[in-house]
Amino acid sequence: MSDLNRLQRNFLNRFQGGFPLTERPYLRVAAMLGTEEATLISILSGLLADGILTRFGPLFDAERLGGCFTLAALSVPETDFERVAAIVNALPQVAHNYRRDHTLNMWFVLAAPSEGELRATIDRIQALAGLPMYDFPKLREFHLGFWLVVGDDGNIGLRRVERQRAPATGHMDATDHAIVTATQAGLPLVPEPYALLSQEIGCEAGTVMERLGKMLDSGAVRRIGAVPNHYRLGLRGNGMSVWDIPDDMANAIGERIGALDFVSHCYLRPRRPPLWPYNLFAMVHGRNRAEVQAKVEIIADLVGADCRGRRVLHSTAVLKKTGLRLAA
Repeated sequence: MSDLNRLQRNFLNRFQGGFPLTERPYLRVAAMLGTEEATLISILSGLLADGILTRFGPLFDAERLGGCFTLAALSVPETDFERVAAIVNALPQVAHNYRRDHTLNMWFVLAAPSEGELRATIDRIQALAGLPMYDFPKLREFHLGFWLVVGDDGNIGLRRVERQRAPATGHMDATDHAIVTATQAGLPLVPEPYALLSQEIGCEAGTVMERLGKMLDSGAVRRIGAVPNHYRLGLRGNGMSVWDIPDDMANAIGERIGALDFVSHCYLRPRRPPLWPYNLFAMVHGRNRAEVQAKVEIIADLVGADCRGRRVLHSTAVLKKTGLRLAA
């Protein structure tokens, strides 16, 4: 996206993670970028308003927070698509929702504080939509994470990000949950954001920073920073490649696919026969479908004769895109 100025590009490229836990974090980042605190806050506000960022703040791991999540899909008749999309998007448990070119044409992520609430949400969607829902919980994760890099010419690249894998450290208390509730929509765009959060939560600013730091260490917070909208930045090719791999080979092949530098997400998930025979999911992004397809062919060459079937489901519309919301 060539109309981003140098300062905007530098911020995006450097702070999709690693945003500091200090009293005046915008001041520190502004100094690193050679600008003023007020200018940086204004830039962030503009990037959010323009949709170049979907959000800014902590990215939480639902499982590390003690919650549950799943990938889900519906097969929605065209004449009923708008109604069902409105039902699904209205639920706070729904994070991302995409329209894809398959019989299962609506795909979304559900997150809830407990397995019971997750199942209740699934039942509610089925009842309101009047349609059966297929859920694909994660059986194993092979890779999750990527970092967008905006070039001076506006071209977009991907940088691989390895996920935090430290063991979880202890039980989350009421203060931790209050911090999650207060920050999952994003950090306040004020000079002292942690102080403002502390007033809302009823604790010291130092406690907010300390607890967020511990969540980072445990992996409950994956990172703190900008979440770019890859569609707005030019990565309009979005392909969910799915593969039917013999079960006794799926883990080994999943590891190999997940190690590819252009794969942003790779999971083992259950099959749902007869409609859905696939068990390996690998997300691939590109500037267009042709670029995505070329990358999928690299995966196909890697898998070789071990693949019994495959498909690429391209996104045709983004119906909803927010961070996972676990707290009420």
